[in-house]
Amino acid sequence: MAHTDHHTMRRVLRREIAGTIGLLTDEHDFRAMRRYRSFTFDDHKIYLEQVEALLRTRASQGSHTTIALFDPQEYADYCAETGLDPDIPTSRTRFTSELAATGPTVPYDGRPLADLVPALVDEAIRQATWEYASTLLARLGPCPTCGEDIGRAAYARASNLLLRILETAEPGNRHLVCSVTGAPETLVSVLHADGDAQGTTHLDEAETLEFTTVLALGLATRSPGGLVMRTSATGRTDRIYGWRLRGDRLDPLTAGEVFDAYCTDIESGDLISPESGVDYCVPPDLGDDEVPPGHHH
Repeated sequence: MAHTDHHTMRRVLRREIAGTIGLLTDEHDFRAMRRYRSFTFDDHKIYLEQVEALLRTRASQGSHTTIALFDPQEYADYCAETGLDPDIPTSRTRFTSELAATGPTVPYDGRPLADLVPALVDEAIRQATWEYASTLLARLGPCPTCGEDIGRAAYARASNLLLRILETAEPGNRHLVCSVTGAPETLVSVLHADGDAQGTTHLDEAETLEFTTVLALGLATRSPGGLVMRTSATGRTDRIYGWRLRGDRLDPLTAGEVFDAYCTDIESGDLISPESGVDYCVPPDLGDDEVPPGHHH
């Protein structure tokens, strides 16, 4: 009887343990891991099928599993720094546990891996964009004239601008895209701001942090860029409008400029047919008096 009780308790406790799986999402990374003899898979498709079967089994047993993006080069660097042998499973386990704490992850929620992998990759891109933009903001340092932290001031202004953009938008779902052009690459950030029936706007914390940081970088460095938003609601025509980053402020785009941006192929320059049921329009006034000025030194 005691043995049965102990077995039952251990089974219950196993359901309380969260797990993490480091996933090789593409064929290139999979091939890189095959150089280790302890990595026994030789077909990426079969590997993904086995991972998905394991995830379903754990979910059916009541276990929570997080999926992390496993990067072979980062793994090799980690083993070199920590003195671990990269060709043993326990080293991969330790690296995966580190990913669970610091790397991009998504929870397994029953969806097929084909749907979860893009979400995981998007999360990795979002985290990398935020880290890069944050680093560039921090490097700006204090203003030599007044001593104010330039990056922190730009972030405060970007936060206020985003708040005004959402406050002046029509109720419904909002899809915002901010792009900042600079060396060595253009940064693009996306934010979904969905409103419910009570008028409350729901924001993802990580998305908001990344979006605000990218916008702040554009304002602080006075880089070329822009911000566009699409608002959608049942029974109403979608509206698209935006602003151009100019100095430390946002200047509204004309309806024609928004139309040209959405109806021109970026690579070829050819015209694209406009969407039906969409209004390309001028953005609402953000009210400069209500948005704190930027850093002008």
